[in-house]
Amino acid sequence: MAAAIGAAQAQEAAEAVAVAYESLDQLKAIAENGPAILYFHAEWCPTCRATMVSFRGRWPEVQPGITLVIADYDAEPDLKARYGVTYQNTYVQVGRDGEKLQIWNGGGIDALNTRPIFQ
Repeated sequence: MAAAIGAAQAQEAAEAVAVAYESLDQLKAIAENGPAILYFHAEWCPTCRATMVSFRGRWPEVQPGITLVIADYDAEPDLKARYGVTYQNTYVQVGRDGEKLQIWNGGGIDALNTRPIFQ
């Protein structure tokens, strides 16, 4: 799914990156270097699809240092339970130890530019 944003656009905004979720260890490692924002996306969700279109069009606007980690809402029930996620289009900032620093719903690029805590 992260490829849906477009590798070329991710390269243009070299300081902001989008990747697919792989593991909790991946999240912790990302958080060591800056804000790790977990985004719960569902292909069937119209709001999520619109958010991905917005990401494609506005990705260069994302503030430097942020890594958006895109998780499949339906394929990650344990991850949802860990962070208390109850519906798609939810963002969770994950800290260095894998702890939830904050959670919010919606907001797209604008929220990515205002919500993350830089440690």
